[in-house]
Amino acid sequence: MKHQTTSPWKFIPTLYFTSGIPYIIINTVSVIFYKKLGIDNTQITLWTSFLYLPWVIKMFWAPIVDTYSTKRQWIIYTQFAMFCCLGLIAFSLQLPNFFFISLATLTIGAFISATYDIATDGFYLLALSPEQQAFFVGIRSLSYRLAVIFGSGILVVLAGQLEVSLNNIPLSWTIAIGFSALILAILFISHHLFLPLPESDNKQQLRATEKIPFLSIISSYFAQDKIISILAFILLYRLGEAMLVKIASLFLLDKPEVGGLGLSTSDVGLVYGTFGVISLICGGILGGLLISRYGLKKCLFPMALALNLPDVFYVYMAYTKPSLTLVYPLVSLEQFGYGFGFTAFSVYLMYICQGEYKTSHFAISTGIMALGMMLPGLVSGYLQKELGYPLFFVLICFLTIPGMIALFFIPLKEEPKRQNN
Repeated sequence: MKHQTTSPWKFIPTLYFTSGIPYIIINTVSVIFYKKLGIDNTQITLWTSFLYLPWVIKMFWAPIVDTYSTKRQWIIYTQFAMFCCLGLIAFSLQLPNFFFISLATLTIGAFISATYDIATDGFYLLALSPEQQAFFVGIRSLSYRLAVIFGSGILVVLAGQLEVSLNNIPLSWTIAIGFSALILAILFISHHLFLPLPESDNKQQLRATEKIPFLSIISSYFAQDKIISILAFILLYRLGEAMLVKIASLFLLDKPEVGGLGLSTSDVGLVYGTFGVISLICGGILGGLLISRYGLKKCLFPMALALNLPDVFYVYMAYTKPSLTLVYPLVSLEQFGYGFGFTAFSVYLMYICQGEYKTSHFAISTGIMALGMMLPGLVSGYLQKELGYPLFFVLICFLTIPGMIALFFIPLKEEPKRQNN
């Protein structure tokens, strides 16, 4: 094949847009459509939090993707499989036992999506020169964020509009999820026809899976100086946000008589999934600029404050039930702070990945990070049900304190230059 000269502009944006759609549907949009289909908050948060698991443990089958077949083939196969999963989810919403079938399919889809991410990141390194990798890192991040806006914003707004016009919630979400499956089908066909096959990807890997030094990689990671402090920081830095992210859309959707704001599906798609995500992106960009100028050591604590302090806006909304006009800026400011503070967290994860196994160490760090999102999410629905929304959001504010304390104990001896996400 002579596709090696294909411009990265023709496939990098679509590869990472394809990566973002399943992730956001599995971990965010599923919370919304289960809520609209009458599932209890406790069940929603418990079971959808388990969907983070593949991203926690994907490091363990990454060598299989790295060793068998080509990255291009893994990308094509997983895209087609993900299209099938989304199609089955859309169909299952019409069935009486939709919750079990759709949840099982989402679980399979989560493993497929995590595998796709492994293959895509590997393909990125093989298909692009070091100079191109540096240039396109921002493009791939933007493409992924656009997929998040599509999934949590446009798709949710579409479902909300259909709910009003069709007066049939299951059918509305079947059409919306089916539309996302159609998008993946188009991308699958495009990539099957036009995705290049780098020569380095076409060569058979010589290393056998069993020869990959798993023990050396893992032991070297956990042999780092102050590893307990590092682990505590990774697990606790977003403890409050991990609780909030599972409940926020439920709070916006729930009726006022049970403590929510009673927004429509379309309103949530705009407030949280569109303007909120745009604010999150802007916060991330500003955070990156400040770290590149002042260094991580000076920025880490102020950025942690920016991440955590806006959680108080949800306490205010839970007690006062403000109008939609005020909900927009409050949610946007909270998401801006999240994007701003998360940038420092991301840079620190890169900072601690040093030595011979940088890539594997980063995979371990991101796996632990996903665990830090999954575990609080498992109990968030139960706590919200027991406490009610106002006290639950007060609790979230207190849960931000352990992460703030942990950052004073982590090793940060030098001023690393800003790395692009």
